[in-house]
Amino acid sequence: VHVEESGGGLVQAGGSLRLSCVASGSIYRVNAVEWYRQFPGQERDLVARVTRDGETNYADSVKGRFSVSRDNAKNTVYLQMNNVKVEDSAVYYCKGEIQPHRNYEFEYWGQGTQVTVSL
Repeated sequence: VHVEESGGGLVQAGGSLRLSCVASGSIYRVNAVEWYRQFPGQERDLVARVTRDGETNYADSVKGRFSVSRDNAKNTVYLQMNNVKVEDSAVYYCKGEIQPHRNYEFEYWGQGTQVTVSL
């Protein structure tokens, strides 16, 4: 199983960016997926979570600006980032709760994608 983020880059404050998280390999089911971000020298913080059924939760700092969605047929989860702020600059990671087999579930992390917001 492999998890990979994409879509990071440089964006101006107030702009938008969409990150993607794709799970591939021998997968029975992708369950909940979470987006985290990590600032230099700090721990990873939870940004958003989406269950397989589409229930979502957000950190207070991104509520109303970020939106998480998923396409189960493509094993893909998206993080739509609107009205971004300089303080949103971080490395963004996704973590998938994935069943490679129906009897097992593991957590898989991607390698991260850098988001940089400029003034």
